[in-house]
Amino acid sequence: MRMEKERQLVVEYGKKLITSGLTSGTGGNISIYNDEEKLIAISPSGIDYFDTTPEDIVLLDLEGEIVEGENKPSSEVALHRIFYNRRDDIKAVVHAHSMYSTVLATLGWELPASNYYIGLVGGKNVRSGEYKSYGTEELAEETFKAMENRYAAFMGNHGLIAGSGTIQNAFNIADETERMAEIYYKAKLLGEPKILPDDEVDLMLEKFKTYGQVKVK
Repeated sequence: MRMEKERQLVVEYGKKLITSGLTSGTGGNISIYNDEEKLIAISPSGIDYFDTTPEDIVLLDLEGEIVEGENKPSSEVALHRIFYNRRDDIKAVVHAHSMYSTVLATLGWELPASNYYIGLVGGKNVRSGEYKSYGTEELAEETFKAMENRYAAFMGNHGLIAGSGTIQNAFNIADETERMAEIYYKAKLLGEPKILPDDEVDLMLEKFKTYGQVKVK
């Protein structure tokens, strides 16, 4: 099977979207880009994550044309393609409808450096993009802008996106961003969260270049 490893990983991490609470139903989507093949393995549209098999995963070229697969690819093809076409440091993308990230995205709020794990996202905050209709080039462009020089962003009134060089790290960034969003939300209920100073965030950004990375087996 072509790109068997990537297909299996998309299936595996699709299930983790559900078991980790990052999404529900068939919401969200996952993709992995293979540099040698110049192809994207992406989750199919509308299939339960626990019913999805490697054969169900769709292979696309960088223009979004189906190369292999019988299923309709995720409706957010443009959202994934834009990162593989424009950023060399991103080879996997996780899009989730996680609760607390979506709450902040619905408010149009950024996530500031209220937790030292902000170093994992590659910047001093997680930005929130403006709302655009799902599945559109406009949404892809807005999200790409929100995630400039970052590895995570909120999608206005929609959800969360994270990317990295591996699916393991992209998923870890999504999971930790959601955890930080939950902490920030709950802290706001009680008072005003303390924000880390810039010099400490700079230190965390340096430390997390290695500390926050998931080792690929």
